[in-house]
Amino acid sequence: MKTFPNDFMWGSATSSYQIEGGHNQDGKGPSIWDAFCSIPGKIKNGNTGNIAIDHYNRFEEDVALLKSQGFKAYRFSISWPRVLPQGKGKVNEEGIQFYNNLIDALLKHDITPVVTLYHWDLPLALQLESDGWLDKGIVDHFAQYARLCFERFGDRVKHWITLNEPWVVAILGHGQGVFAPGRVSNSEPYLAGHHLILAHAAAVDVFKNEFNHQQGIIGMSNNCDWREPLTDSDDDKKAAERALLFFVGWFADPLYLGDYPEVMKERLGNRLPEFTAEEKELIKGSSDFFGLNHYTTMYAAENYGKNQGGNVYGNGGLSEDQNVDLSIDKSWQLTEMKWAVVPWGCTKLLAWISERYSYPDIYITENGCAYDDQVEDGAVHDSERIDFYRGYLQACHEAIQSGVNLKGYFAWSMFDNFEWASGYSLRFGINYIDYETLKRIPKDSAYWWKKVVSDNGV
Repeated sequence: MKTFPNDFMWGSATSSYQIEGGHNQDGKGPSIWDAFCSIPGKIKNGNTGNIAIDHYNRFEEDVALLKSQGFKAYRFSISWPRVLPQGKGKVNEEGIQFYNNLIDALLKHDITPVVTLYHWDLPLALQLESDGWLDKGIVDHFAQYARLCFERFGDRVKHWITLNEPWVVAILGHGQGVFAPGRVSNSEPYLAGHHLILAHAAAVDVFKNEFNHQQGIIGMSNNCDWREPLTDSDDDKKAAERALLFFVGWFADPLYLGDYPEVMKERLGNRLPEFTAEEKELIKGSSDFFGLNHYTTMYAAENYGKNQGGNVYGNGGLSEDQNVDLSIDKSWQLTEMKWAVVPWGCTKLLAWISERYSYPDIYITENGCAYDDQVEDGAVHDSERIDFYRGYLQACHEAIQSGVNLKGYFAWSMFDNFEWASGYSLRFGINYIDYETLKRIPKDSAYWWKKVVSDNGV
């Protein structure tokens, strides 16, 4: 038995657009994902998040499921257009009431709410009026939205995350065009990323200066996969480091070190915006913890002028900006996302983050796997998922033993959900999405969590 600290935070994570549904219910405004999903061919099978698991109407059942599996914390995101339909101005009180009810239900069941302010569902009005994250005015709009959330929910919410995976917003939304708002460019990702960082800092400034009495903590959650040098050559080691800096250093270096990584400045030139002295002062030190979403590992090697194709989840920034070749070991097991299961990469990434950023408190705010689960005899016999979580939790334990200040772990996810461009073809959830089927499954069928995590042990 490998025990974790008594105050270690065990939780599950979701996002608003992926589970809530109620896309136009009770005054909610449209988001860029509502619009993006309406474009034929953008989402597999033409799926949308219009209903998802209907969490908006069935949240009490979902909270009861979280409680039944022993989760101590629940990370969810607030839908910006549900509380501010136009992204600014008039507040939708029915949207506010939904989140009040959800927070109260969690606390009733002794589950700590961990709230993400932005998980990609930008109010469509802000995209149409001013190009969303490409316009610097979004910084003030985000700060005003954050203020509203702190005012209405901060008496009970003590753990805040400003942005979820700004890399995805920048690269997949403004570079590759495969996520909303669907733009394709080799320069817009860096401008969007710049404004995302400034928006984070502005929200934190509001929190620290106006709501410090609430005694909460606030930070950002970045996604990053480990990049292992393919060989022991200096070139491959530099390539792996470069890939990490373009991936997570892009957003973490400004928060912890005060500016973008030098390698990004050198390679991007004027495509990478510059922070003013005042902005650097506002940004540096603006995170109380390091939120990490981690899923997989790849080998990195120097690219010597070869074609840099590959999947959209490959290199940290745009592929052509890095000269890094990525690959995986053919012996590694793959999930349905074709992501390799490599627990030791998690240990190495946690150590790299700790060393680079002076050992901050770290929360793994997402980790999980997608498998094509099948319900048989009223249960999902998910041995692959059990093995996945056991392996990654052991990797987390090793990191703690080596001196990493890992404070919590959130499984993605308790619930199956709308998986963005992949629609409903991938199952990240512990519980099957079909509620009618779920009702017929014995209450103890989702047994894996108690097998893997019990009384703070693995």
